[in-house]
This record gives sequence, structure tokens and C-alpha cells, in this order.
Amino acid sequence: MTDRRQGAAKLHAAPTGSAHTSDKIFVSDHVIDCSIGVYAEEKGVTQKVRMTVDAYLAPGVRSTVDEMVEVPSYTDIIDAIAEITGRGHINLVETLAEELAATLLGDDRIGGVRVLIEKLERGPVRGVEIYRARGA
Repeated sequence: MTDRRQGAAKLHAAPTGSAHTSDKIFVSDHVIDCSIGVYAEEKGVTQKVRMTVDAYLAPGVRSTVDEMVEVPSYTDIIDAIAEITGRGHINLVETLAEELAATLLGDDRIGGVRVLIEKLERGPVRGVEIYRARGA
């Protein structure tokens, strides 16, 4: 009997020159209470923020032996959100988006990230969407 984990986390050659493939993991419509905002009325309180994150896999990253170590997990995205927002007040949604993208791109298995952040309270839904790729 062979060990299915043998070769786990191995990168496989992909026929592409881009930073990522079209394969992705994602977290969609994740709503959290967040201390965010630059205006005086947004300081010292939390507000609902909805986040959608697409993390595009780097070339050659795929599961071949059915083990989590081979590919990034959507739990990694949720944990990164919790860690960044748990540090304290953030003035700008742009800052939150950039920090989240940089954190996720720190994983070599991720080649590109799209982050959409929407503030759901204190007026109409508004926010920011960014896309960042490794090496760009």
C-alpha cells in the first residue's frame, strides 16, 4: 500500500506564463463586524462589512493526493481576515484590502487575489475592489 501523501505540496508544471491559473479558492459574502472608517462617527464602533475574496492558484498548484497541504484553503482566507481586522481600528477599506491581498500572496501557492469589501451600514452599500498578482 502506498502513502497517498507522498509528493504532497509538490508543484506540477503548468503550460502557462502567467502568475496564476483560472483555478481559485474563494470566500463569498463573508459578513463581519469590523472597526473601520475614517469619519468621527465610525471611530469606537463596529459596522457590518461584507467581504468576497478570490485567491487564484499559482501555476502547477493542484491536489493530486487528496491532502489539504497541497492547496491553500478557504480557511486561510477567513483566518487572514480575522487576524487583520482583530488588530484594531482600520481607517480605510483600501488599507484592509491591500493588507489582505499582501497576506494571501505571501503563500507561494497563490498567484493572484481579488478582494471586494463592502460597508453595509451608515448609508448606501459602498466599498472597494482590488486585484493583485504575484510579481505585479
